[in-house]
This record gives sequence, structure tokens and C-alpha cells, in this order.
Amino acid sequence: MIRIHPPMPKTILLINPWIYDFSAYDFWNKPLGLLYLASFLRNNGYGVNFIDALDTGDPFMREDHAGRPPRRFAAGHGNYFKEIIPKPTPLRDIPKNYHRYGITPQVFRRRLLSLTRPDLVLVTSMMTYWYPGVFATIELVKDVFPGIPVVLGGNYVSLCPDHAKLSGADFLLTGAGEIKLAGLLETLWGDRISCLPDPDKLDSYPYPAYDLLFHPEQLPLLTSRGCPLACSYCASKLLNPTFRRRNPVSVFAEILSWHRRLGVRHFSLYDDAFLVQPGEMALPLLKECVKQQLPLSFHCPNGLHLREINDEIATLLFRSGFKTMRFGFETANPDRQGATGGKVTNQDLQLAVKALQKAGYQGKDIGIYILCGLPGQRAEEVKETILFVKSCGARPVLAEYSPIPHTALWQSAQACSPFPIAAEPLYQNNSILPCRNALFTYDMYRSLKLLAAEG
Repeated sequence: MIRIHPPMPKTILLINPWIYDFSAYDFWNKPLGLLYLASFLRNNGYGVNFIDALDTGDPFMREDHAGRPPRRFAAGHGNYFKEIIPKPTPLRDIPKNYHRYGITPQVFRRRLLSLTRPDLVLVTSMMTYWYPGVFATIELVKDVFPGIPVVLGGNYVSLCPDHAKLSGADFLLTGAGEIKLAGLLETLWGDRISCLPDPDKLDSYPYPAYDLLFHPEQLPLLTSRGCPLACSYCASKLLNPTFRRRNPVSVFAEILSWHRRLGVRHFSLYDDAFLVQPGEMALPLLKECVKQQLPLSFHCPNGLHLREINDEIATLLFRSGFKTMRFGFETANPDRQGATGGKVTNQDLQLAVKALQKAGYQGKDIGIYILCGLPGQRAEEVKETILFVKSCGARPVLAEYSPIPHTALWQSAQACSPFPIAAEPLYQNNSILPCRNALFTYDMYRSLKLLAAEG
């Protein structure tokens, strides 16, 4: 009898690339979009392999790294492995060291060679000015796996699609990955994708493939995509044109699942609008967390909306274990508040800080993001904002402005920047203050950093 074996499933390798930058810190980062794609592919019968070039838990890296491991904290944040590398030509005059963050090229190659030769490679991307790490990743993949098609997606591709054509990738995917990837798989191999989530129903997506991570101390949670607001400096509307939310019951079920399955106690939220319209998400989720009394901590490094904070929400945040509290304020200048989107006022900040302190938070726990280096901004405006935040009893946190293509501020940024930010994404790097001028110099910025840090 002739036994016919079914064909082996195709294997797809997903890669989170290196970061090339002057500075980088792991604020609870995980390649969430890539891990959602991994689950989507598994559900459709594909074999999946995964490499996170930034993962400090990589066993190969810990075996081979000669120096001290990077400093990490129990909550799941900390430093990356890093190595000084030559600066790209456009940045050669910047008086800072330039680094490759993540595993070494030797470990990366070893990790690739340990895998079965894939049928397709997916590489993601984040900041536009991190593209050198993306290019280097693709070059290494093509050297180890010649002839295997490479697909590049993520924020950089969506915001700078023409520049991304220089990456060496065979295919570029802009926007949300699942639908575009399904179309590509059909084009490449004639595969018909049967398990396809509904982009308008986020609860139709499978949980991210967190089992692919090495010893995760913390995990990110997705409660929504997009944002109902339209701040002039933000790309949220470009990357996710519509605001969609999950059911808070489903979100808590996911929290409970990861806590029981993997023992995870720390969760991070990068949602753009977790507190907006709190009755739809924040209030029911926080109440359930308080009710269950689980030993969990939550971290919000992306910045929550101040306007929604009242006594009830502040108390629920404190009792449910929200530890790392960051809020977007940007400036105390009323004119600029209105011009950048009008999401918050000075009174909103004062009322929110009072409610948070009443709930049990200390001033040092309440981090308030202040944007500095905006087009046409004077250093004096940032100084006044720092002093105002301190007078409210909160902690000012400077956030350097990075010009993002196609945002409402993009034309103003191009007009005032001393760099060709449209032609070269490296000049969009917030570390170099891309829109600095005589009224906001780098020396002024350093003085403002010291002022913000003073107790």
C-alpha cells in the first residue's frame, strides 16, 4: 500500500530587529504586533519561529556575553545589551556614542543557523530613525538564508514607504499586518487563509504568542487600537485610522490567563486611549482587578489622559496595582495646548494630581510628560511648564519631540528644522532635537533636563 504523507507546513520566521541609536531603554517593550501575527499564522497551519534581537533573556547571549549583563528590574524593565558602533554619515557630527542595542551579530547568526530554513521571513520595524538596525537585520538574514523572501512591515514602513524600499526587503507591508499578510500569502503560494480576524472586532484576534518569549517578566496588554483624539504631533491616526476597543471582560480574561499559565505579575499598557470614555473600558476593568485582588502590577509608560482622572478612577488605579503612572500634558502654554489638539488644560492637571494624591500616590509616582523641542517652541515655555508641574505636586518628565511624517506638525517641522528631515529619517531622531533653533539650543535643553530632575 502506498502511504501518501501530507505536505509539511510552511515555516515562517518572525524577527524583531536591532535598535541602532544614541540611547535606548526597555520601558516594558515587546514586539506585540509581531507576536499577534505569530498566533495568526499558527491558527492557519503555518510553522512559526521567532527571534527577538532585543531580548536580554536570550540563552545564547547570556552564554557568550563576556561583560556584565545589562541591569534589569523585577518589574520587567531595564537596559538592553549594547555595543558602540560607527555613526551613520548623516550623524557623524553629533557628539554622542552610537550603539547597536540587542544581541551581538555573532549570537544573531548563531540563532538563525539553529533554525530550520524558513520559507518566508517577516521583519517588523518601529521608529523611523531606527531603520539602520532594520537594514542590518535584513542583510544578515539574506546572507544566512539566500533566496528566501523577506517581508518588512511595521511603523517605519507605514510612515516612510518610499525610504523603506532601500531596505533590501522583497515585500513591504503597510498598515495592519494580518489582512495584508493574508493577501501576500495567497499571492506567493496560492494559500487561502481561513482563520482571519475581523479588524473591527479586536476580541476576534487570538492572544499573542507569548510562549515564544524567553522568561517574560512582564507582558503588554492590548485593550484598543487607535485613538479618538487627533494630537498634531502624534501618528496614532495615521497608523490606526479608526478607534476600536476590546471588551473589558475579555481583557481581564487574558490577564488571568497569562497570570495562571506563565506566572506573570507585571503588565504594561501602551494603548493611546485607555482612560478615554472610562465607562467602556477603564472602569469595568479596574473594578474587576480590585474585586479579584490578584498580586498584579500595571505600568503605563506611554502616557494616560489626565482629563479623565477623578477621585473614583484615581482610587481604582491605586487599588488595582497601577504602579508606573505617566500622563501626557506636553505644555502649560494654553495657546499651544489648543494648537496641538486641546486634549488637556492646566486645570485638568491640577485636579488630576489632587485626585491621585488623595488616592495614595506620591508626587514622585506621578510622571508628567512635557514635550520639548516642538517647532517654534522657546526654551522659556518648557521651563515654565516644568515649574508649573512641580507646583502641582507632580514629577516633570521631558519628552523630546520627534517629527513624524504626515502628522499635522510635519510641515512646520520641515520648515524650521536645520536638518533635511524629509529626505533622511535619521534626522527625525528626538535625541538630536531635530527642530532646535536659537531660541531652543542643545545647551538650553541640558539645563532644562537638570531643572526637571531637581527634587
